[in-house]
Amino acid sequence: MNEQLNEALQRMFNKHRIVFWYDSKQELRSDFDSVVLDDVQKLEIDNNEFQLKYRILREEPQQKFLLYKHGPQPEDLQNWLLDVQLAEGEFRADQTALWLTELGLSLEFADIVTSHSEFFKATKRRESLQKLLKGEDTQSAVRLKMVAVCTSSEPRMDVILESLLAELGAEKDDSEKLIQRCELTEFLWGRVQSFYGYTSNEPGVRDFSIELFKSCYAMGTDGEVRLNSEALVFLKRWKDSRRHHEVFEALAEQCEGFLAIENDLADRNYQELVDLDYFELIDRKLLSDLVRNVRDRTISPGDCTSLIRNRRQTHWYDNYRHEYEGIEIASRLIRAIEICQISIETFAEGVQRYTETWQQVDQLYRQFIYHYRAADHQTLLKSLAEEVDRLYSNQFLLPLANQWQEVVDRSEDWNPDKLTQQARFFRKHVRKYLDQKKKVCVIISDGLRYEIGHEFAKTIRQEDRYTAELTSMVTGLPSYTQLGMASLLPNETLEIQHKSNASVLVDGNSATGTDARQKILDELAPQVSAKAVIVKELLAMNRDECREMTRAHDVIYVYQNIVDKVGDDLLTEQKVCEAAVDAQEELLKVVKKLAAANASNMIITSDHGFLYQDGIEESDFSLAEMKSLPNDYFSRRFVLGDNLPETPGLKHFTAEQLGLQGSTEVLIPKSLNRLRKQGSGARYVHGGATLQEIVVPVVHINKGRSTDVSHVNISVIRGSSNTISTGQLAVLLYQQEPVSEKLQKRTIRIGIYASDGKLLSDQQELEFDFTSENPREREQKILLVLSREADSRNNQQVELKLEERIPGTTQYQEYKTEIYTLKRSFTSDFDFE
Repeated sequence: MNEQLNEALQRMFNKHRIVFWYDSKQELRSDFDSVVLDDVQKLEIDNNEFQLKYRILREEPQQKFLLYKHGPQPEDLQNWLLDVQLAEGEFRADQTALWLTELGLSLEFADIVTSHSEFFKATKRRESLQKLLKGEDTQSAVRLKMVAVCTSSEPRMDVILESLLAELGAEKDDSEKLIQRCELTEFLWGRVQSFYGYTSNEPGVRDFSIELFKSCYAMGTDGEVRLNSEALVFLKRWKDSRRHHEVFEALAEQCEGFLAIENDLADRNYQELVDLDYFELIDRKLLSDLVRNVRDRTISPGDCTSLIRNRRQTHWYDNYRHEYEGIEIASRLIRAIEICQISIETFAEGVQRYTETWQQVDQLYRQFIYHYRAADHQTLLKSLAEEVDRLYSNQFLLPLANQWQEVVDRSEDWNPDKLTQQARFFRKHVRKYLDQKKKVCVIISDGLRYEIGHEFAKTIRQEDRYTAELTSMVTGLPSYTQLGMASLLPNETLEIQHKSNASVLVDGNSATGTDARQKILDELAPQVSAKAVIVKELLAMNRDECREMTRAHDVIYVYQNIVDKVGDDLLTEQKVCEAAVDAQEELLKVVKKLAAANASNMIITSDHGFLYQDGIEESDFSLAEMKSLPNDYFSRRFVLGDNLPETPGLKHFTAEQLGLQGSTEVLIPKSLNRLRKQGSGARYVHGGATLQEIVVPVVHINKGRSTDVSHVNISVIRGSSNTISTGQLAVLLYQQEPVSEKLQKRTIRIGIYASDGKLLSDQQELEFDFTSENPREREQKILLVLSREADSRNNQQVELKLEERIPGTTQYQEYKTEIYTLKRSFTSDFDFE
């Protein structure tokens, strides 16, 4: 007791020079006698008030005094020291008084201690509360801080609720029970009512959570709303919180069942749900309806893209990213196929129209299959995938292949007029750098067909200081790895060794494998120093090793094998669209690593392309029987041998017709047909003469010295009024320019703030990446909901802030600010009713 009294008294003397102690029950004299405090004189009040008053005020005005009276405090009219007592402090030695003293609270807070004594019994709770208390605290503020201590949170209503909801999501109720034991329940739910309009005959955390989801969902539909707009702001912040998103999802799932959301959504038009994301079922409803509408052509590609763009910032979008993007791509793909006009008169026309237009269909199809295969809910997309496969195969791939086959059939040999032949690659693309005494790096990606190169060139152009020029080449026949790789080396003659596993000789030397290709490149010496290396070895080099390699060699051939390695395997061919993404990511690493090693000139190309159809049918196979054909080598798309006979359904070429040395003859299945071969895949094939197999990219890449990337500008389109008179603000944002390769998207965070930086609304993050030339299609409208805090800022100026994240950090910097004036009337309280 003595130690506790000393500590309590010491805290009193930290604030007061004179402390009065009335021993009303006349039982604490021994305690008074035992008190020892440095620099404090103990005096007893015993009919000596005037003497004491003179001493403490006149004689020793700096000295600290503890004035003890053995008995109760006199009536005010009889208390000659009352003025001193009111100016200084009074010490009480009962438990309530000790706790108040310990916390530094005055006697006016005594009823809080007596009403919530259970709270104060725990030393840790008192210590935690003491850290939160401030001198200007009201009784309500102290109780709020007590609730904060019970929930181990900040003394803010939204943070307290987040903590309670987190426990609910974890199937716990420790904090709620503690609040009940401390008799703070009535205060808590009274505050919740005041803040969010929540009332209930049986208030509780679970009941509040259900009402929260119910009312906010109703605000976006046509249901009964029992909470106010502050509840909507709270829910939006809560669901977007990285810390609480798992709890939000768990409780949202529970409330879906309690509120029968699935039944409610069944009869709703998906268009009225575009801006809502309080339940995961909303995303499933939207996706299900989108699949049906895209498949049945009842939604335009533009509307589909716009809807999905609006969903990007919603809570569950990342869970369904592949489903959403797959649907959006399918919508554009279906439209591209429907407007595609396929007509080919000449070889040159076919290649030109393919590289300028038709390759886009192949690219969209590959992108769709990538997202379809990566989606967690393939069953959802199955009917759309079947429709996409049907259209792609029957209305694009087959008509294009048949038209192109007619051109090939009219050709007596494989010698594309006025087009770059792959066999002339070194002479046309590499030699010009060497002649100018410039170094060059050639990156050859096995199976990187033209449309993938087209996509990668666009990616490169988006990189700061990089330029990429895309052209095309036509491979030799058959369009397979050994011949393609050989054709890309310096050569005078090429010869297929059909009896040696279809290997190819370059000027009589083997071109199979990196070591063999290095020997061919060594023939360029002494004028040219050349190096052949595989990507894995290059990426494993440190910076100095890579720089030494580029310094020591005039030309470097880098070989990548991701697409073809995956596609040529029966067990993995369905992952070839994923492999195309992986290949591009690795190519970007290679380009940047070479650029960092002072390589400024790079060329990316490929040995051959490929055909890919996710859904293969019996009609896609050739009727030709391989057993009846004399051959030394065959794959799904070509046959090699001597004296091969003319065969129905197959196009026959001699070596001479193909511009090759030797006696090897080739049979190529016409159009899309595959040959039957046990144990090999049929979805991914190459070796034939279709445009997808023979047209390959040539991407010339250069890294400059000056920054050439910027971001689109965003402006706020304001109406005639600069006031906010309701509980929400509709904001129209305009992207001033279309996104291009060097003018890139901008992502902003938007909200309404007071002049002191206090957030007064919900925040929204928006992505501006519109590519349309039509200004109307680059507008984005949002709705910001004001919080309760805005009520205290009425008739004040507020700021609509657009901020963007500082790259590589979680911090934001101001992008643009617009000033408004808050002029809200009492009717704004009914905005959502």
